[in-house]
Amino acid sequence: MADMGSVKYTELGAFLRSRRARIRPADVGLPHGPRRRVPGLRRDEVAQLAGASVDYYNELERGAGSQPSEQMIAALARALRLTGDEREYLYHLADRPVPASGGPASHVHPGMLDLLTRLTSTPAQVITDLHVTLVQNPLAVALLGDHSGLRGARASFVHRWFTEPDARRLYPEADHAAQSRAFVADLRAAAARRDAKDGEAGSMIGSLLDTSPEFAALWADHDVAFRRDDRKRLNHPTLGLIEVNCLNLFSEDGRQRLLWFTPALGTDSAALLDLLAVLGTQEVTGPTR
Repeated sequence: MADMGSVKYTELGAFLRSRRARIRPADVGLPHGPRRRVPGLRRDEVAQLAGASVDYYNELERGAGSQPSEQMIAALARALRLTGDEREYLYHLADRPVPASGGPASHVHPGMLDLLTRLTSTPAQVITDLHVTLVQNPLAVALLGDHSGLRGARASFVHRWFTEPDARRLYPEADHAAQSRAFVADLRAAAARRDAKDGEAGSMIGSLLDTSPEFAALWADHDVAFRRDDRKRLNHPTLGLIEVNCLNLFSEDGRQRLLWFTPALGTDSAALLDLLAVLGTQEVTGPTR
């Protein structure tokens, strides 16, 4: 790991401090509280939002810690509500390459992130058009599993759906065929909307055609339809079957989606989602969705 003693890393610390100072707690869903002694966020609040230890974040602001990973830079950019230009500058200061769009370190659309922050009583997450999870609120982690550690092709839930049998455990087996068909139709629609020179979707489709006969058969049907509003049955490892409405809000370019889950009418899912808030993530052991 690189030593953080260079001038550039000192500038990184100064940049983090300047961005922290401009954010009000309410902007990121935190209570203002009495007797705040600093403008903007405190260091411990940024650390909490970025999923870092307070000691580690303090070292970053001092320019005295280890070189932050690309994933940590992405988390800090989200926590500090950086613009696209500011995010690229942060990667530059950390001597890290700016990740290509579409992966788990992609810059989350600011409007999506703001809405996600305000959705505190329902599971919600932001994903890409290729079903890569970018950020989840705590209830989404409790309902669907933690996706933050997934990298490469596995970061896409569609890829995992067709290549990893365990990815399907969240859905009742009777629903698997319908889910497969919906995922393929959605992927075709997403790929068509992208620039023809964008090879990310093409690479993923080619990989799935080579490895999954089920995907290849469905792809040959040429079905095309974005997933907008779904009613889903989800198998939670502790609470059992939960029936929810999955709602989607698309960014202007269609590359990102805010998903949030509400209880299906006529079921006991509202009570189960209330229990989920109490249960938290203590029973969730692996990534799904």
